[in-house]
Amino acid sequence: MAANEVTQPPVQADTSKSVGVPDEGYYKKCIFCKIVKREIGTELLHCDDEVSCFRDIKPGAPHHYLVVPTKHVGNCKSLSKDHVPLVKRLVETGKEILQRNNITDLSDVRFGFHWPPFCSVTHLHLHVLAPASQMGFMSRLIYRLNSYWFITADQLIELLSSKEETS
Repeated sequence: MAANEVTQPPVQADTSKSVGVPDEGYYKKCIFCKIVKREIGTELLHCDDEVSCFRDIKPGAPHHYLVVPTKHVGNCKSLSKDHVPLVKRLVETGKEILQRNNITDLSDVRFGFHWPPFCSVTHLHLHVLAPASQMGFMSRLIYRLNSYWFITADQLIELLSSKEETS
């Protein structure tokens, strides 16, 4: 196997009785779960037991990647303090993908999540956009810092960590 080749875990049959119930970390109606399971022909730039990465189909910047948990995890509001290491891993994977694509200036990168109800897919996904300075008008609005609909990875980590202190 080549160094950059990823392996695909075996697809498990859906044995859940209820429609839409996650089965072993797979939600059969979730588009991102289907991408990670290779049921859809999207190129995976990274895939391991914990996180996967692929290009956004509507890029908001020259480099726009989505980094997702390989197993289904709900949106930002469903996270707890226990998810901080996962969020950090999503960010680290995003940085690795950028470096592989010769993006080394991390001061011109945006890492963040849409805040519910402003997310189109309920599978947790980190947007990695670079260079942020080259985003168009609509992308600057959609991925706007300090808005009601978008939260940076650092802000989410801080929010989740503060839950730990008050729990």
